[in-house]
Amino acid sequence: MVDVGEKPITKRVAVARALVRMSVEARCALKAGSLKKGDALAVARVAGISAAKRTSELIPLCHALPLSSVDVEIVFEGRDAVRIECRAACTGKTGVEMEALTGAAIAALTVYDMCKALDRTITIERLELIEKSGGRSGAFKR
Repeated sequence: MVDVGEKPITKRVAVARALVRMSVEARCALKAGSLKKGDALAVARVAGISAAKRTSELIPLCHALPLSSVDVEIVFEGRDAVRIECRAACTGKTGVEMEALTGAAIAALTVYDMCKALDRTITIERLELIEKSGGRSGAFKR
């Protein structure tokens, strides 16, 4: 692990995004809440939040952070996609980019899992950091 002991404690925020592309039929069922597995949007939000909180258990050499907030937003885009954004924040000595990315990725995988019975061609695209603030390296915005 990188030694962050000498770094100053600052408020740190990161936002990550993933796009889940699927058939029109699967997207309609997702939006209507009519999937056999239940309310995929609620489950994906909880999965993303839980994953962000457990990032250091999933990614070797990642610091355990006391997150002050995690939010997962799922927005329908076009006829065949949903955009997932995860915002993570903490006050600490290292950034929360990995927590935001992990939250977005796991929320996207949860949507995939819950929709796969209707569409085996689902793709998860463009997992990316959108913005971050706090710390020595300063702000970043894609």
